[in-house]
Amino acid sequence: MSELAPKVDGVTEKEIGQSSGPWREAWNGFKKSKVAVVGAVIVFFFILLAIFGPYIAHEGINDQVLADRLLPPSAEFWLGTDDLGRDIFSRIIHGARISLWVGFSSVIGSVVVGSALGIIAGYYGRWVDTIISRFFDIMLAFPSILLAIAIISVLGPSLQNALIAIAIINVPNFGRLIRSKVLSIKEDEYITAAKGIGMRDARILFSHILPNSMAPVIVQGTLAVATAILEAAALGFLGLGAQAPMPEWGKMLADAQNYLKTAPWTMVFPGLAIMLTVLGFNLMGDGLRDALDPRMKN
Repeated sequence: MSELAPKVDGVTEKEIGQSSGPWREAWNGFKKSKVAVVGAVIVFFFILLAIFGPYIAHEGINDQVLADRLLPPSAEFWLGTDDLGRDIFSRIIHGARISLWVGFSSVIGSVVVGSALGIIAGYYGRWVDTIISRFFDIMLAFPSILLAIAIISVLGPSLQNALIAIAIINVPNFGRLIRSKVLSIKEDEYITAAKGIGMRDARILFSHILPNSMAPVIVQGTLAVATAILEAAALGFLGLGAQAPMPEWGKMLADAQNYLKTAPWTMVFPGLAIMLTVLGFNLMGDGLRDALDPRMKN
């Protein structure tokens, strides 16, 4: 005869054992959001395209066949061809790798630099906080795309320099986010206790403050990837990012702008790729925000 599990504050020990941690609870909350799941599916789809792109579309993405220029979508060319006879379907698939690489790499750089500056500013305060905060304010005073254009004007137009520019302009966003989080965490009792037992600042920062500040960074990072992809496409469209013949989506739009009326598919499909990727990351970011922010829970 099975024994009933004893209860603690109305909850059985079995339920306590099966209780999930904060990250598993966040994952469960994320799965309940249909919109967030749709966003994750879109993002996962484009990640698969980026990984398996060479196996899906293995033809030469830069091969110019002028006899096939501006052909509409067909069984042979699923998304049609561009003004140089190149297969748009193959170029979009390979362009996914470029756009996602720029998005993830630039955000990682922004998170590392911004988090380091934000932690130092929030933890040490005083003149250090003043200098770093004023630096953030100066950068945020400029429109992000104009600041990126200015940086590329100094470094020179290329995809690598566009990545660097996008990473730089997003540093203040993560820096201010981490700084505000550190300002609230460093006053907690466990931080005071850690200081009281003589724990070094570096250990406090990396063992206690940084792990407890990551939830908003994850949400902001997901949304920032969408922004970075959009900014990379904008720079490519202006001729400051990826250079020909690289199949970057923004550059593909720039090359096709003269054929909007005669061959609209040359612009529609790269534009759809940008729109869906950005939409997927935004939907997933909103779902993560709802799952990780306690204030959004019922």
